[in-house]
Amino acid sequence: MLAKFLPTTLECRKISRSRSSGSVHELAVCGSVHELAVCGSVQELAVCGSVQELAVCGSVQELAVCGSVQELAVCGSVQELAVCGSVQELAVCGSVQELAVCGSVQELAGWKKDVPAGAGWLCGGQLAGHWLCGSEPICGIMGTIVIYRVFVLHLVSLGKKDVPPSANTRPICGIMGTVRLVAGMYLIVITKKRNVGSLLGHAVWKAVDFDVISYKKTVLHLTEDQTQDNKTFLSMINNVLTTDGFYFCTDYDLTHTLQRLADVSHDFQEMSLLERADQRFVWNGSLLREFLAQPELHKFAIPVVHGFIVMKPCRVNGKIFEWILISRRSCFRAGVRYYVRGIDSEGHAANFVETEQIVLYNGGRASFVQTRGSMPFFWSQRPNLKYKPKPLISKNTNHMDGIQRHFDSQVLIYGKQTILNLVNQKGSEKPLEQAFAKMVSGMENGMIKYVAFDFHKECSRMRWDRLNILVDNVAETQDEYSYFLVDTEGKVLSQQKGTFRSNCMDCLDRTNVIQSMLARRSIQSQLQVGSLPELAHHSIQSQLQRMGVLHVAQRIEEQADFEKIYKNAWADNANACAKQYAGTGALKTDFTRTGKRTQMGLVMDGVNSAIRYYKNNFSDGFRQDSIDLFLGNYAVDETDRPTPLRIQKDWKFLTLPIIMVVAFSMCIICLLMAGDTWTETLAYVLFWGTAAAVTAAVIVFNGRDFVDAPKLVQKEKMD
Repeated sequence: MLAKFLPTTLECRKISRSRSSGSVHELAVCGSVHELAVCGSVQELAVCGSVQELAVCGSVQELAVCGSVQELAVCGSVQELAVCGSVQELAVCGSVQELAVCGSVQELAGWKKDVPAGAGWLCGGQLAGHWLCGSEPICGIMGTIVIYRVFVLHLVSLGKKDVPPSANTRPICGIMGTVRLVAGMYLIVITKKRNVGSLLGHAVWKAVDFDVISYKKTVLHLTEDQTQDNKTFLSMINNVLTTDGFYFCTDYDLTHTLQRLADVSHDFQEMSLLERADQRFVWNGSLLREFLAQPELHKFAIPVVHGFIVMKPCRVNGKIFEWILISRRSCFRAGVRYYVRGIDSEGHAANFVETEQIVLYNGGRASFVQTRGSMPFFWSQRPNLKYKPKPLISKNTNHMDGIQRHFDSQVLIYGKQTILNLVNQKGSEKPLEQAFAKMVSGMENGMIKYVAFDFHKECSRMRWDRLNILVDNVAETQDEYSYFLVDTEGKVLSQQKGTFRSNCMDCLDRTNVIQSMLARRSIQSQLQVGSLPELAHHSIQSQLQRMGVLHVAQRIEEQADFEKIYKNAWADNANACAKQYAGTGALKTDFTRTGKRTQMGLVMDGVNSAIRYYKNNFSDGFRQDSIDLFLGNYAVDETDRPTPLRIQKDWKFLTLPIIMVVAFSMCIICLLMAGDTWTETLAYVLFWGTAAAVTAAVIVFNGRDFVDAPKLVQKEKMD
């Protein structure tokens, strides 16, 4: 803290000197606040004019003053600084540890002793002070986070009576975290939630609405270009937040499977949710980095997963059990359909999703886990205006190193792996299948098994019953892998020893169909009564114990009510994963919902395919940028340098489409307004038609220049 404070007014006639025990050692104020010098680790600082202009040198790298000393920010060794109002409020954090100035620069207090009356509050889950105010608990959590304009400084315990009565109140449901944009820091909060159900007595919520709150009162300090960039970045954040599928729980770890949670130490259980969460599935992990360093704030920092969760009470034979489906989408190498394929250098696969099916009955619980993810080597499929771009396998990278990294982590987490590759074994997908098979064989790893199944060929002409060929082929392996099972006394009876890793090109439609069939076979085993002799007949070590819901020889497919719930839930899971990755609902969901392919289902698949084509070519670049910004793959530069958003398209982007549209329009006009002779009409039609066709051909040939490409991250993500 400063040993000697600033004078009571800023207009000091003589030079005053203040010495600090922190890193700011000397401070001098001269004239009518026309000149200011700071020495020490904050090396040089000068203010000129009527506090309208400011120059900073040395380790204090950036400083901005707007209006009549309305806003002030300092970065560098004095990390963050804010001045608000008429020089009435001041907060400093960083190397000048904690400082608060109130009133007309007449009062100075240590932050931990007194909270300024004009401070910004976050009270028990409600924002207060200059922004919002309140003191009701958030999801049962009591306490107050004091947010003072620029940074979360300290956690204190305040009751409702301590909140200024003049403050405006609004409840929130949780904190997603903070993000820095061009205008400064923003706080992202959950404003609406919907209860999904209860998992082992813990309420699970779906976040349905959010708010992005600026730490700044105004953006007047930004230039016109900066203001536009800031609006674009804000729309990117909102684009991710409005993508359906964010879930959280305040007192249970949704990022781990039941089996992983059953095999943890006492120290792990004592950790906060933020510390113990599986970082693969924490979608707001980057947003919570500021909270991670402050343990007292962890109870406000809620890990949020992205994917799909459904919880349904079901009745079979008069016995009620809880059926739960959880899909966790990985935030590593996350993105959209055509711009994120294959793996990165760390072995993270695109569109990786962990799906867990849980059954809770009479105190017992069972879990069956599957995974999906892009083929784990280096390949790409950039959009180029063609309906199905040709996939390309990289020729300049070490595929074996990448695939080895991927499966090393998969075996470590899940145990044995059976790969179900569902891509076509002819056409443009054939080289990918052959390369995948060759690489798996080259690893010579006994923990990994490869199974290729040409989904489209086997199921052509509506022969969907042939999917049972694949299920029967891997049935023995599924019995060997088993599933996680705990009895009513909490004793672990069985553990899952391996997982099926399914993939097609997108890991969406075909993959979801196969996963639902394997999950049905698992739940059939979990719910059925089985005697020991029957179990011994399978010759499987650690034989499966049954939960006793189904009678002997009774099939789960015969239970109409449960079957309806089951099929619709898996179809909804397919739609959720597809919307998050491809931008539309899934294909082939009519089979998942009804067990058969229908003509209406084919029509809907055609509609979704057309929508996918448009989005993949003309809006996915923005969606990819949105995800990269949200996940911290791109950090907004605090300097005045132009952002990648200002990169302009070349002349072809606007000129050629205009020429094509004009030529095509003239061709139609010539057909409708015939000339004096048919030869004259034909000549005009041929001329304008040829011009339109040639222009269209040039556009398609240069297709990559006309699609909406990402601007923020241009590294291996698209190579």
